Amino acid sequence: MSLKENKGYSTEEINQYKAEMKALGKTFLYDDDDDRTEEYAHFFFIGKNEDKEVIYDAVLYTLRMQHEGELFEIAEHRAAQQFPQYKKIDYEEDENGNLEPLDDLEEEIGLFMAEVIMELEEDGAVKVKEHVDKDLNVDFGIALDIGLHVEEVTEETIEIFIKDFNEGTLRLDPTIYTFQMKESV
Repeated sequence: MSLKENKGYSTEEINQYKAEMKALGKTFLYDDDDDRTEEYAHFFFIGKNEDKEVIYDAVLYTLRMQHEGELFEIAEHRAAQQFPQYKKIDYEEDENGNLEPLDDLEEEIGLFMAEVIMELEEDGAVKVKEHVDKDLNVDFGIALDIGLHVEEVTEETIEIFIKDFNEGTLRLDPTIYTFQMKESV
């Protein structure tokens, strides 16, 4: 069985991406299959790897989002240990779009997880820092996982990252950060 060719290195594919980017006047294309938020974007851009052009498949998110995600993962893990019957809470909506009430066990698990998150925050147990993780072992191009200390992920943030990354001038902040969860209104 032969290895499938990585189309992210294909001149034809790269030229197609370049044409789409040029038509939009951007140096990147959003992945339309993935939702964007103020704190997260999935996009593609052209760069070089070992002097060869390649399409980078990148996700960029704020450190705050990474921090909250890690807090939630730890809380879920502890809930699974504490409650043998634990299953991920599935929020359902009624016909009016309102959230259905949780059953007693889901309510108890949710409260337990909230307490774990508050405890982790108080202890500053989860720390994050800027990073760019590269994965060459993917089916398309090169995958980048990027965490930056920015308030939100804007088109300008993405453009600056791509420019600095491609020019080799990207400087990551070595500071280790911890955050408090945003209050829900």
